[in-house]
Amino acid sequence: MLFYSFFKTLTGKEVTVELKNDLAITGILHSVDQYLNIKLNEIKVVDEAKHPHLLAVKNCFIRGSVVRYIQLPQDAVDTDLLHDATRREARNAA
Repeated sequence: MLFYSFFKTLTGKEVTVELKNDLAITGILHSVDQYLNIKLNEIKVVDEAKHPHLLAVKNCFIRGSVVRYIQLPQDAVDTDLLHDATRREARNAA
């Protein structure tokens, strides 16, 4: 639940999602659910020459199980808050 709560705070910000098939998509995070499925608006494919068929796509839904990485804007990450939340979750699990 820690990642889900964190990603909910990033709605409306631009993120880059790299998929397991090496496709990277940049867009505005519209929503995320508890399975870390992601909906992006105003998407752009990072390597347009490799994936020209995706140029016309403006919105997409990405299943959480196919995500390799999510690149976040640096100003959107509050590391102190993440450290505290991680410690709390570890303490509750023990």
